[in-house]
Amino acid sequence: MKAVFLILLFSQFVLSFDKESRIYVAGHTGLVGSALMRRLKSEGYVNLITATSKELDLRDQSKVEKFFKKYKPEYVFLAAAKVGGIKANLDNPAQFFYDNIMISTNIIHTSYLFGVKKLLFLGSSCIYPKFAEQPIKEEYLLSGKLEPTNESYALAKICGLKLCQAYRKQYGVNFISCMPTNLYGPNDNFHPDNSHVMASLIKKFYVAKKLDLLEVVVWGSGSPKREFLHVDDLVEALIFLMDKYNDSETINVGTGNDISIESLALLIKDLVDYKGKLVFDSSYPDGTPRKILDVSKIINFGWASKIKLRDGVLNTLKWIESKDEI
Repeated sequence: MKAVFLILLFSQFVLSFDKESRIYVAGHTGLVGSALMRRLKSEGYVNLITATSKELDLRDQSKVEKFFKKYKPEYVFLAAAKVGGIKANLDNPAQFFYDNIMISTNIIHTSYLFGVKKLLFLGSSCIYPKFAEQPIKEEYLLSGKLEPTNESYALAKICGLKLCQAYRKQYGVNFISCMPTNLYGPNDNFHPDNSHVMASLIKKFYVAKKLDLLEVVVWGSGSPKREFLHVDDLVEALIFLMDKYNDSETINVGTGNDISIESLALLIKDLVDYKGKLVFDSSYPDGTPRKILDVSKIINFGWASKIKLRDGVLNTLKWIESKDEI
């Protein structure tokens, strides 16, 4: 507890993040943004600012500036991004790099221009080196080579993180960043080719069960280990950090636990009650052998995840069933 008090005591910023504050959630229709909107609304925040990609192209600086001039946000959650799984990243490296770096640059710069009180930038655990020591501490950033399969996305996220630090250093703004681990939950992208591993597996087993398919093919060997955080856990952390965290250095957000892809597939297979065959296709790349974040920093600061993996997967399955989509 002493560490928490010291951090708060020496904070250079005084925050008044209250229910009347004008809050812009960039990327409000995505996995994180939609969960954040649900949580903020449920807690009584009444001045929530949003815009769909059709209403506002975040890659266009002039349009972003007009938007900020009109709505004057005081707090910004920068959750907007172009995301996808291994295949999507491999097939579209230029698009992932350009879109994400432009989105981050425009929102961060415009937030500075229009006097935003505080901005929280969401990065990704893929920013860390492929062979980083496990669990991954925040200071391991830029200490080694990135995972090639999502290098463009990772570089764009690193640029966003560093841009927050640069604006903070030069202009004294309260722009912070956090690095979530692998996320999942309701409203995720469940496309069989372009989604992340958790969403892809949940959808594959759900469809296989519903259509009585004989087998489910899992990309890769199944040996890599990953950490998974339910999006509702992340949202709780984001609100906590926006209210209390004011450090220039990024902070990891995760569970501190990981699981092999094979074990994850078996868990989902069991929860779906799928009786068919499980096949691993090693012709697909595994990506990083292991990726688990060191979350001691955020735990010492006063936050820890609460949703167990089994409960989170069940919650996500129920959401898919409610949509009744194949």
